[in-house]
Amino acid sequence: MNGIHPSARIADSAVITGDVTIAAGARVLAGAVVDGSRGAVVIGEDSLVMEHAVLRGRPARPLVVGDAVLIGPHTNVTGARIADEVFIATGACVFAGAVVGARSELRIHSVLHAGSVLPPDSVVPIGWIAAGDPAQLFSPDRHDELWAVQSTLDFPGLMYGVPRGTSMREIMRRQSEAYGSPAAG
Repeated sequence: MNGIHPSARIADSAVITGDVTIAAGARVLAGAVVDGSRGAVVIGEDSLVMEHAVLRGRPARPLVVGDAVLIGPHTNVTGARIADEVFIATGACVFAGAVVGARSELRIHSVLHAGSVLPPDSVVPIGWIAAGDPAQLFSPDRHDELWAVQSTLDFPGLMYGVPRGTSMREIMRRQSEAYGSPAAG
């Protein structure tokens, strides 16, 4: 662990593991998981990680959360860069290699896809998906249009380090090894 600033507060039931840095005034609430066992996690000043959020660094893709960021309950943020003053609402997902521009909002259950870049001052509506560089917005009923953009973003490579088409058996074998190592504990 790189360090938790003395003015940061971590709930007793939160889990902080591995290479994690938490800056002044930051808060990690009950049941949240901040996992730096497979890649660094840095949480900026006065940022708030709410209940049951999961934050993970990835190999070669640290998770960097800027200052004054709210990460809502039940969110999942992995190996991304989150600029200052971002609002990530309940149940949102930000995948590896993604970048969230300053002052942006990802509303309830929205998704920023792997390798996508959300420009500053953007809003991803409730339940919508943002994909591409720069990110385009897709409502959930526009899957075919989304796939045309999403298929070029290398989700399997960014998230699991494997080429598209790798079997789930192979992906899960690798994940089982990675999360079963002593450093992942």
